[in-house]
Amino acid sequence: MKEKPTLGFWQVWNMSFGFLGIQFGFALQNGNASRILLTFGADVHHLSWFWLVAPITGMIVQPIVGYLSDKTWCRLGRRRPYFLAGAFLTSIALILMPNAPHLASFIAPMFIGGGLLMIMDASINISMEPFRALVADKLPESQHTLGFSMQTLLIGIGAIIGSWLPYILGNWMGVSKTAGADGLVPDNVTYSFYVGAFVLFAAILWTVFSTTEYPPEQLEENSPKEKDGKFVIPPIMIRLILVQFFSWFALFSMWVYTTPAVALKFYGTSDPNSAVFQGAGDWVGILFGIYNGVSAIVALMLPVVAKRFSKKTTHAMALAAGGLSLLSFLVFNDPHMLIIPMIGIGIAWGSILAMPYAMLASSIPPKRMGMYMGLFNMSITIPQIVSGILSGFILKYFFADNPILCIVMAGVSMLLAAASALFIREKA
Repeated sequence: MKEKPTLGFWQVWNMSFGFLGIQFGFALQNGNASRILLTFGADVHHLSWFWLVAPITGMIVQPIVGYLSDKTWCRLGRRRPYFLAGAFLTSIALILMPNAPHLASFIAPMFIGGGLLMIMDASINISMEPFRALVADKLPESQHTLGFSMQTLLIGIGAIIGSWLPYILGNWMGVSKTAGADGLVPDNVTYSFYVGAFVLFAAILWTVFSTTEYPPEQLEENSPKEKDGKFVIPPIMIRLILVQFFSWFALFSMWVYTTPAVALKFYGTSDPNSAVFQGAGDWVGILFGIYNGVSAIVALMLPVVAKRFSKKTTHAMALAAGGLSLLSFLVFNDPHMLIIPMIGIGIAWGSILAMPYAMLASSIPPKRMGMYMGLFNMSITIPQIVSGILSGFILKYFFADNPILCIVMAGVSMLLAAASALFIREKA
C-alpha cells in the first residue's frame, strides 16, 4: 500500500470550504424551522414529527449517495458532482421554505413547510456525505483528525453567520422583525434564507473548482486489501454506535425545543405569532451561533488534545461538558446568561463533528469510503428518529408541556454518551 501525500493547510481548507455553506443553510434551518412551523400553525407537541423528515431522509439518502459516489468518475471527479447537485436543490428549498404561505392554495402552509424541510434535508445530505468521504479520500491517516477538525472549523464559521443573520438583519439593519399578518414569516427570517441560498451555492462552487480528486486507479493503489473482498463492518463503527445514539438524541431534542423552551421560561410566552416569541427566536439564533463559534475554536485544538489524551478520552470530556451545560438551563433566570452553557455545548458539538469520523476513517477501505460513511450516518439518523417519535409524547404526558424539561432530558442523554465513549477501544 502506497501512502498518500501530506497536504498543506490551504489545500485542506479548500477541500472543506463547501461545508461552510452547507452549515450556513443548516444553521438557518436549526435556528428557525421550529418557529416557522409554529407560525404556520403546527402544534408544539407535533414539532418533533416535522423534524423527523431530516433524519429519515438522511438515513435513506446518505448510504445511496455514498454508494453511487464510490462508483462515479467523470470530468468533475468522484464526489464533486454530488456537491453541485445537492447545492442546487438546497438553494431552491432555502428560497421557497419561508414563502410556504404564498404557495398554499389547497394545502396548509405548515405541510408545505414540512415538505420543503424534507426536500432541504435530502438535498443537504446529497452534498454533506461526499464531503466526509472526500477528506478520507485525499488525506493520509496521519491527517484525518486535521481534516475533520478543519471541517468543524468551517462548519462553526458558517453556522455563526447563519444563526446570527436574522438577529443582525432585524436589530442592526432595520429589516422588519414582525410579519404583516399572522401565519407569515418575518422579513428578517425570509431574507436570511435568501442569503443562505447564495452562500451555500457559492461555497460549494469554491471547493468544486479549487480541489482535485484522485482517480480510481490511484485510490486502489493506496487502498489496503480487503479480506476476500468481503464487506465487513469495522469493529470501531460498532463501538461508536451507543455514543452516537445518546449524542444525537440529545442534539435533536435541543434543536427542536430550545426556541419554545426559552420563549416560555425566560420570556413567558408560548404564542408563536407574538413579537415576544419572535424575539426569543432571534435570541436562540444568537445562542446557537455562539455554540457554533466555540466549536470552531475547539476544532483548532482537537488534534493537539487528542494526541495528548487519546481520541476517545477527548470525545468523552467534550460530551460531558455539553451534558452539564444543557442541565444548567434549569439554573439560570436571565436569557443572556444562557451564553455560559453555550460554551460547553460548543465544545461537545465540535467534538461530535470531528472525533467519531477521525476514529473511524482509518478503518475503512478507501474505495468504499462513501458507502461506509453513508452507513455510519445511520448512527446519527436513528437516534433522531427515536427522539422525534417519543419526545412529543414525553413532553405532553411526562413533562406537563414544559419544553425546558426536554432540554434537561437532552443533557442527561449527552452525559450517557460521555460515559459510553470511555468504553471505546481505539485502533492501535
